[in-house]
Amino acid sequence: MLDIAETDDTLIGRKDGAVGYVIFNNPARHNAVSLDMWQAMSTVMDEFLGDAEIRVLVVSGAGDKAFVSGADISKFESERATREAVAAYAAASKAAYDRLYDFPKPTLARIRGYCIGGGVNLALCCDLRICTQDARFAIPAARLGLGYGYTGLKRLSDVIGTARAMEMFYTARQFSAREAFDMGLVNACVPEGNLDDTVQDITRRIAENAPLTLAAIKRATREIARDAGDRDLDALEAMVQACFDSQDYIEGRRAFMEKRKPEFKGR
Repeated sequence: MLDIAETDDTLIGRKDGAVGYVIFNNPARHNAVSLDMWQAMSTVMDEFLGDAEIRVLVVSGAGDKAFVSGADISKFESERATREAVAAYAAASKAAYDRLYDFPKPTLARIRGYCIGGGVNLALCCDLRICTQDARFAIPAARLGLGYGYTGLKRLSDVIGTARAMEMFYTARQFSAREAFDMGLVNACVPEGNLDDTVQDITRRIAENAPLTLAAIKRATREIARDAGDRDLDALEAMVQACFDSQDYIEGRRAFMEKRKPEFKGR
């Protein structure tokens, strides 16, 4: 397992057993994201996609001050000053967001401190979100004059509702962890000292469950988010049937009858 202190990489991918980790490692700037970090994230996600041992993915920020505080504004002049540069940055960030959102295995955002702008979008691309009680959430696009695309707004609205999403954008204010929990933005809000134990408990439980079942559930949630005419229900039904045809289904039944913990292989 890679020690963050041993690397200068601003985007870290590491693996610990069945859990893969994507770590935004720019604590001096509250893990603000630059173009090269988005590009590196896409590479790491592609590597994780091909690793059959990984059962669940955790996204987090280095240090104790922030999850991700949005785009690195200090690099706007070099990375987003022209129409062409804006388009290149948008393409790189969209590719990273989409790889996370479409990752076929369960994903979890481990949120400590600031979760701002693109950080909120990043967290929304995860299936579950766990934060500390001191976490703060905001989307300050309206204070920066940024355009905000349909996909990101839809993902936010799908989770917290249109009215709350509009409030976040219109006011650009910071929301407390309690407010985030109350509006459904996060699944749990825990004391700072309990964050790692909570995340580890959830990832352990996920990793112990049948991978094919979890993949089918995730695919179903993604189809629900699509427009009705774009849903591929035949592909989803094939995934459901694959669960019943699998060795894991046999193992699950036997383990239940034998009153023991099942050992799923994902096949």
